[in-house]
Amino acid sequence: MNRSYSELIKLKTFEERFNYLWTPNEVGNETFGSSRYLNQIFYHSPEWRSFRHKVITRDNGCDLGMPDLPIQGKIYIHHINPLTKADVINRSPALFDLENVIACTYDTHKAIHYGNLSQLNSKVIERVPGDTCPWK
Repeated sequence: MNRSYSELIKLKTFEERFNYLWTPNEVGNETFGSSRYLNQIFYHSPEWRSFRHKVITRDNGCDLGMPDLPIQGKIYIHHINPLTKADVINRSPALFDLENVIACTYDTHKAIHYGNLSQLNSKVIERVPGDTCPWK
């Protein structure tokens, strides 16, 4: 299945977007295995950092590009169609294809690969002064 950013952004809800991206794996399944150093070199390259900035700007720093879900903290870039070792070695166009990436939070990224939608806290808790006071 070849998925795309253009199809993804047509989906109106976070849940629909999550389900479109969901790739159920098990923790410990080999992705790059002993060759993990390859994708780590790639993700620390100046070329990737520049591309990453373009993605964050395009998605307005929002989780799965949802305007009402700005990301607080570190932003992850998820490849919509998973990369392979060969993609990194051969510098596949998929690495830097804006149609193949979306900004997300760490928790969203982890749930896409190793969990499910129920792991994400979709309800934002409104904080008020004194709400963490144990004696009230």
